[in-house]
Amino acid sequence: MSFRPASEVDFSTRTTRFVAPAAVTNGEFGLFEWRMEARRPGARPHFHKTFSESFYVLEGEITLLDGDEWVRAGEGDFSYVPPNRPHAFRNDSDAPVRMLILFAPGVARENFFLEVGGAGDLDPDELRAFYERHDQYNL
Repeated sequence: MSFRPASEVDFSTRTTRFVAPAAVTNGEFGLFEWRMEARRPGARPHFHKTFSESFYVLEGEITLLDGDEWVRAGEGDFSYVPPNRPHAFRNDSDAPVRMLILFAPGVARENFFLEVGGAGDLDPDELRAFYERHDQYNL
């Protein structure tokens, strides 16, 4: 099966590209490329109940929250976050960063990224339901 990735989702200072969404991996994993400008916040602390999330840094340096410790990861570094473990990331450096994010098993995580831009218009109960529907529990 061949797949042409969806258009990139551009969030102004960060961009995600769906390299291999779950729909083309039989739900085994989802692989996304994440690009972020210098000195930008990323994902705030959160966890997922049903899937793991892993990060592989292609270029630059990212600061990752792994449980309750912030660590720096540079080009070639890998970080695995099992389900239920708090994590987050941000770019504290003066240069852009580019990394791969792997979700396993593959969930339709692309739907989260496609829909999150409109989540700012939701009331608190709708917003909580939105995040729960996408298995994201913000701390």
